[in-house]
Amino acid sequence: MADTYDLIVLGSGPGGYVAAIRASQLGLKCAIVERERLGGICLNWGCIPTKALLRSSEIYHYMAHAADYGLTATPRFDLGKIVQRSRKVADQLNMGVKGLMKKHKVTVYEGDGALAGKGKLSVKQGDKTVELQAKNIIVATGARARELPFAKADGKRIWTYRHAMVPDEMPKKLLVIGSGAIGVEFASFYNDLGAEVTIVEMLDRVLPVEDAEVSDFVAKALKKQGMTIHTGTGVQSLTATAKGVTAEIKGKDGKVDKAEFSHAIVAIGIVPNVEDIGLDKAGVRQAKNGHIEIDGYCRTSAGGIYAIGDVCGAPWLAHKAMHEAVIAAETIAGKAGVHPIAPGSVPGCTYARPQVASVGLTEAKAKESGRAVKVGKFPFIGNGKAIALGEAEGFTKTIFDAETGELLGAHMVGPEVTELIQGFTIARQLETTEAELMATIFPHPTLSETMHESVLSAYGGALHI
Repeated sequence: MADTYDLIVLGSGPGGYVAAIRASQLGLKCAIVERERLGGICLNWGCIPTKALLRSSEIYHYMAHAADYGLTATPRFDLGKIVQRSRKVADQLNMGVKGLMKKHKVTVYEGDGALAGKGKLSVKQGDKTVELQAKNIIVATGARARELPFAKADGKRIWTYRHAMVPDEMPKKLLVIGSGAIGVEFASFYNDLGAEVTIVEMLDRVLPVEDAEVSDFVAKALKKQGMTIHTGTGVQSLTATAKGVTAEIKGKDGKVDKAEFSHAIVAIGIVPNVEDIGLDKAGVRQAKNGHIEIDGYCRTSAGGIYAIGDVCGAPWLAHKAMHEAVIAAETIAGKAGVHPIAPGSVPGCTYARPQVASVGLTEAKAKESGRAVKVGKFPFIGNGKAIALGEAEGFTKTIFDAETGELLGAHMVGPEVTELIQGFTIARQLETTEAELMATIFPHPTLSETMHESVLSAYGGALHI
């Protein structure tokens, strides 16, 4: 006899475990299936441990510049202990998820899960297979790093993000292929610890999904920190040796140059984990790129089967997966008033130095939509708190519909902007116009004042610049 549930969740990343918790809160009997560690990639190999690494490099950077603050320090670091700390952080949160599953009475099955027909899911556990049955199933299998077809990662010289998080040695000369959030964050981490970093990006600018002004500012900041950046450039070959990596790099002019590096990080995107999970057997439709197709309530083409998170496509963000998890669980439970996800209100964050955060449309996209826009921009050099912190580089940019005052987008680069962007995200959720933002009192002295000043700037009323 198969074990029977109201809901089975396949995958326990930030989307999967949140779906299980919310379903349990709503009175559903729930199980979750995980083949590796509870918490998935984000908690164990992504969002959380990378921030622990970046915190160590950030403190090291401040120690190296202690004299700027009237202090004296002789900075040194132990790479092994830095990595050990990040793993302890991940382990602590993994245990936290285990505790949450127990608290909410979610049954956990360890093994490889696969859809086995309508309302059925099998879990392979070594030599045995456990059969499960449920009225509803949520697929939350996530994604993995995309690799170069001509140079598979070996964990020694050619790394994916997983290898880059637990290095055996400190890179001396590092090649980072790809300048999305993952690539730029690792470039920032290793550069701050003293590696000579080169970034290669096929598109015309770093952080290509961000507003063009933000991308340009970040590129200049990274170059100022000593990094070499090549945009409109591709890596044609990558050969690992016992001592390093040889790369053939094709520039904008079509010329191919060879360069030597000690290590290379491949950060060219991710691939959905859709293999061997029975999607065809269950009749779940996929897009050409392999991602599972869903509607605004996370329903797939197959009745009773939902999908959330990275396996469904961009934006590949943990908080999007968590939000989809709640939508899916509440829809399954029949809760009234469930709102479909609004992709344009999903904030994005890059935790490099400088930090980048954004929500909504870029200036270019807003103009492409045919709207008349008002754009405001305020630099951190005009903010007292930023100057006091010694972090006065960067800016806050806001984009409004000139006719309605709708906040179309907000883009920030500078100190702690990943903590600030939620203010603009809330404003979009509440359908706030420039009038309400202008009338809001922002505390002084805070970095958040740049948000207020940016809004005022869009309408010709900035006070401190």
